[in-house]
Amino acid sequence: MTVLDQLRNLSSAEDFFSFLDVSCDPTVLNVARLHILKRMGEYLRQNTFEGIDEETARGECRARLERAYGDFVASTPIEQRVFKVLKDAVSSQSGPLVQITSATEEGQS
Repeated sequence: MTVLDQLRNLSSAEDFFSFLDVSCDPTVLNVARLHILKRMGEYLRQNTFEGIDEETARGECRARLERAYGDFVASTPIEQRVFKVLKDAVSSQSGPLVQITSATEEGQS
């Protein structure tokens, strides 16, 4: 079983950190666990692991987790905007806001 297969079988953020032997601050992990794992997945998808041995692959995975974790030590989930709902929160997909009184007045004319 490859290191990537083993990662797929892990169920918690703590499992990932333990498996890859990466230390973390539980406070950061409690706030950003899903964000860290999603970001790690994004970093992992940027590389192909073809043709490298398992030890090198494990080191690459460890480096990606450390990088993802570092993103959230230096910043917050809101600032990093990993998930679509947070990305959409900053992009205005509706028109400009209209005051209720002016909308009501226009309807009465």
